[in-house]
Amino acid sequence: MQGERLNKVARLIQKELSSIFQEQTRTMHGVMVSVTAVRVSPDLSISKAYLSIFPSEKGEEIINNINNNQKSIRFELGKRIHNQVRIIPELKFFIDDSLDYIENIDNLLRK
Repeated sequence: MQGERLNKVARLIQKELSSIFQEQTRTMHGVMVSVTAVRVSPDLSISKAYLSIFPSEKGEEIINNINNNQKSIRFELGKRIHNQVRIIPELKFFIDDSLDYIENIDNLLRK
């Protein structure tokens, strides 16, 4: 039962973070940030969000910008989900490089 609740909260956070990043990157042409996965701690205090950034060359720059603006992103998330959860989790962002890894393996198999 507890795992089901964690999954629901993780999906809610993923959905809302995706819409926040979509709104914020709308002004930056040629950049797309998508939330691929969210993992929530059992006590709902920490949330790890894995981001896929296109183009991947700008990944480090964008993830540093996101980490610098963590508090404002958490505040915006809190405004959106305050009715569903009691505590807004602390956010930690990581780059999800699984698509680059898959592309690299695909290129190696073609050779």
